[in-house]
Parts: sequence; structure tokens; C-alpha cells
Amino acid sequence: MQEPELHDLSDDADYAASQQHGSASMMRSDSGKHSSSSEHDGAEVVYLKDNVTIHPTQFASERISGRLRLIKQGSSLFMTWIPYKGQNSNARLTERDRNLYTIRAVPLTEVRSIRRHTPALGWQYIIVVLSTGLAFPPLYFYNGGVKEFLATIKQHVLIVRSADDANVFLVNDFQNPLQRTLSSLELPRALSVASGQSTSVSVGETSSDENQERTSGDVYEGSISSSQYNERQRQRVHDPARDLSIQVLEKFSLVTKFARETTSQLFRDNHSNGYGAIERRSNNLSPIDYPQKASNDSNKVPDKSPVPPDSLEQFDKVSLVWGKPRQAPLGSDEWKTFLDYEGRIMDSEALRKRIFYGGVEHELRKEVWPFLLGYHAYDSTEAEREYLRAVKKSEFETIKKQWQSISPEQAKRFTKFRERKGLIEKDVVRTDRSLSFYDGDDNPNVNLLRDILLTYSFYNFDLGYCQGMSDLLSPILFVMEDESDTFWCFVSLMERLGPNFNRDQNGMHSQLFAITKLVELLDIPLHNHFTQRDCLNYFFCFRWVLIQFKREFEFDKTMRLWEVLWAHYPSEHLHLYVCVAILKRHRSKIIGEQMDFDTLLKFINELSGHIDLDAVVRDAEALCICAGENGAACIPPGTPPSLPVDDYGLLLYPQQELDDVL
Repeated sequence: MQEPELHDLSDDADYAASQQHGSASMMRSDSGKHSSSSEHDGAEVVYLKDNVTIHPTQFASERISGRLRLIKQGSSLFMTWIPYKGQNSNARLTERDRNLYTIRAVPLTEVRSIRRHTPALGWQYIIVVLSTGLAFPPLYFYNGGVKEFLATIKQHVLIVRSADDANVFLVNDFQNPLQRTLSSLELPRALSVASGQSTSVSVGETSSDENQERTSGDVYEGSISSSQYNERQRQRVHDPARDLSIQVLEKFSLVTKFARETTSQLFRDNHSNGYGAIERRSNNLSPIDYPQKASNDSNKVPDKSPVPPDSLEQFDKVSLVWGKPRQAPLGSDEWKTFLDYEGRIMDSEALRKRIFYGGVEHELRKEVWPFLLGYHAYDSTEAEREYLRAVKKSEFETIKKQWQSISPEQAKRFTKFRERKGLIEKDVVRTDRSLSFYDGDDNPNVNLLRDILLTYSFYNFDLGYCQGMSDLLSPILFVMEDESDTFWCFVSLMERLGPNFNRDQNGMHSQLFAITKLVELLDIPLHNHFTQRDCLNYFFCFRWVLIQFKREFEFDKTMRLWEVLWAHYPSEHLHLYVCVAILKRHRSKIIGEQMDFDTLLKFINELSGHIDLDAVVRDAEALCICAGENGAACIPPGTPPSLPVDDYGLLLYPQQELDDVL
């Protein structure tokens, strides 16, 4: 039977009545006649769901929503997913992107399995694996409907639950026992190796060029989530060969053709030789699990119990994942190449990526940090920035005078002001006093710290001042050296980190919860250890998160780390992956010595000053890449340092325009 084609029905009544404005597609018969109803020439829409979304990246603004349909034509059932047109949140979505992600009339006879995943926090999603071993990107159901989707399929084709995993549904399971077992494991490469055949995919009647684009864009070769691996790990004996297969296959989109060929060879060697390939490497330390060269390592207590292997250690030879070295800091000459003749930054993404890999020379930070913090817009001209600074300086002075004008008599009747002022004065004299910039009695810079924090407590009276804010402000004042500029950079930072200091501590709890889920995703043995030792509250990471590792590194290294985090590359929540990276670097000691919460808290505190910054940042990047969309799904919406966004991916509290200053 000729495969049905798709036509845009943007003007049909069904489309107009939907909640989202977008494009929709309908089947037409082999004769090529158009259909504007749900049933025509034997084609019937038996399932329709709006707001089914693909997450191409970890940024909410780049998610692509569309309409999912099951269409029956004759005795065949087809699945389609068409992204909406004209979606505000997807203004950057090009026609080529739409073609890459569009799923055009896939017959269910070509589907091998459907994996359903229900995270503890987030949306349900499914992964559709084709009989060729390829898989489509995860489809997130924002409004529910996974159960109905599976029930509808069951009415028309044979679908059975896998005996190995209750969340895997096998479609048209007529394979021999060996193939059926491999299918339930969702290891497409294993199927091709076992059968000695190589497979390819062709979905829909497209030209060769279009088919090539779709194969590389909307179909994930051998895609399998780390969450699947984690869940099955509870049910199966640890199998290093299988772990390597899953982890390597999951990284297909990151590896070049050469690396993919190398990965395939590793996989074949692994399956042909049992555990031999892994055993040959078992004596090698992974890049995220080697002993630190701290001064106390010579007195290291021998491991008291065996340590399960790290499932990610096999990536240490894949250069595209682990092999991105740090670069020299961004200098003045290179900085100028990012600016046009009026001072606009021409490619903010390239700049942020450059800063992520190298940081910024100290002399240049005063100019670059306001962009990273959001005080200056990347597309602003130098003249616009100078005007903004003048306007903001006047506004700062107005706010500062509010507390300066409070007389001693007023202060006696202003309890909240007295309490905040007293707390600030106690904290600033203990903040970074070892630096010459803040050293000595009656240091004017210490007074500036106090004045800026008092002014902020009046600017944001609801939040006021909390211990830890002086730690966040100190490096900014050290770099900016200007009271007004420092204040507004600090305001921009607190727009993101303010929830860390809320009285209900929701911001902190959401981040600690995200770390819990990320460790569970990326290191099941370590997660199990924390579970057994009642450490799942992750309060031992509290200081790391609250003040962004300020007390874990020397002052200059803290500034380097902060500008890396502010670059928001590859994730705006990279600090959470930094936490996981540090824990994984010490997993052997933590698990081997069976640390409980008190011992772990003491151990974490003693790490201060002994953490290799460059190595940890490199590990965090790799973990973020490995986690992919599953990692993003572990992080609750609105988790700091995210700014609140509306349904269209727009900031609820955008930065003020030049002509919209209070």
C-alpha cells in the first residue's frame, strides 16, 4: 500500500477549536484527494492529543509543541506528530527544524516498542522505538493522555507489556525468543549484531535529501534514557556489558562519525568477548572517580566495603564527551572581535560558550560581567549602556537615601530596619577580610558592602537581607569597584538566586531535590548508598548551592567558576551538575567507608580548598551531556537560577527597557 501523505489543515474546524494555534495534518487516500474531516476514504482519526512536546534542548524557550494523532486507514494504523505553526515560544523554529522533528505517517507495523516513563516530578513521556532499532525523540504529554494513547493502540494492533519491564510495551511481538529478549532490552545495536545485519530507516515518502535530514534530526539512533537504566537496575543483577551498551548508545547525537564507528567497535568487542573488554579497563580510573591529591590523602582509610563500578566511567576515551580542555581566559583583543562598531555583541551564544571554556581575564571582568548577569543587554550599544548607567545611578542614590534619612528616633520605632542593619554590620566585617581589598580597620570597601546591602534591603524589602548575601556581593564589588554598578549587578544576580534565601526555603529545597534525582539518574550505586544512610535530604550540599561554592574555592577560582556558571552553557543549572561531579569524584571514599550523614557532612566541609576546579567543571559538562533531556526533567520548573517564565517561554519579570526606569 502506498504510504499516505500529509496536508496542512490549518483552516479546518477541528484545528480552529484546539487550545493551541498551530499546524495539523490529516491523512489522504491513495488517490490524492484532500480530507477535511476525521474520516474520509477509510482514514479515521482514532486518537488526537494537543500540546505533545519535544525538548530539543534543555531550554524551555526552545521546546516544540505539536499535535499527536493516531490515524486508521483500512486495516493499518499510523502515528503522526506535527509541530504547531506560528507558535510564539518557537519564534526561532525554522521550516527546516519543523521538517527535522515532524513525524510523518509512521505505520505501527514498523514500531517495535513504546517506552512509557512517569517521573516523580514532571510530565509523562514516551519513547517510540522502530523495528529498525531507531527511536524518535521523547514525546512529552503536557496535558496527560499517555494511558489513552496506549489503550487506543491496543484496540487496533497487538501490544503486550514486556515481561522484563512493566513500562515497555512491545508492538506486534512476533519475533523469535532471542530477538524478543533483545527487543525488551531496547538495545538496537545488539539486534543488528546478533542477526549480523545492518539496518536503516525510512519513514514517510520523502526525497532522499529530506529523508537524510530526518534521519539525523528527528530519529534518535539507539536512543535509551538513563532513567530506564536506573529503573531496570533495581530489577537486574549489575551487568557492566549492558551498562556500556546503553550509555554509549544514548550519546549518539554527540559523537562524530569517527567516534560512532569507534563506539560500535567497542560494543561489538564487548558482546563477542563477554566482560573481557570491560575487565581489560577495570584497572583504569575514570575522570570523575580518581583520588584527590589533597594533603590528607596519605592518611586515607582503606575502603571497608566493595565499591560498585561507575556506569559512566566508560566515557573517558570518548573525546567529544570528556575531552574538551579548558582554554586561556578571554582577553581584550579577542573581546573586541565580539563587538560591532557600535559596541553590540554580535553573537552572544558564541561569547557565552567561549567564557564557559576559558573564563575572562580579570581586567576585562568589569566590562563583561554586567552582560553575564543581565544588567546590560547583549544587543545594547555602548551609548545605550552609558545612558543606562547614568539613569540607574540616579535611581540607586534615591533608594539609598531612603535608609540614610532614617533618624535615630525613627530607628527606635523601626524594628525590622534595626535588625537588618545589625545583621549586615556583623556579616560584612567577617566577609573576605583576608583580601587586601577588604583588609584593615575602617576599610572603605567594607563600608560599601554594608551600604549596598542596606540599599538592597530597601529595594527588595520583602526579601531584605539574609546571611550569605554578603558572600555573593563581595566578588562583584571587588570586580566592578563602582557602588551603583555593583548594586545593579547584584540585583540582577538576586533575581535568579533570591529564592535561595526565601523564608520557606522552596528555592533551596527544589535544588537539593534536583541533585537527588540527578544522582539517582547518573549514579545508582551512590544514590543507593545515600538512601541506605538516610542522606537523601542532601543537606551536606546546602552551602555549595546557597552561595554558589563561594567557600569551597580560593577567591580567584570562585570568580572563574561564577562566570562559567553565569554563561548558562550548556545548562543554566550547571551548578547542580557541579555538585554531582564533586560527589562522583569522591564516590569511592564515600561508599567504601560507608559514610553516614554526620561523617559525610564533615568530609564535605573538609573538601574546601581541595577541589580541582577545572576538572570538576569538565566533569559537570560531561554529566550534563550524558543526562540530556532526562537530566533536564529532573529539575523542577522555576528552580534557581531560572527566571520565572510564562507559557510562551517569555520572562514574567523581564529586564527594564531604557525608557521604563522607575
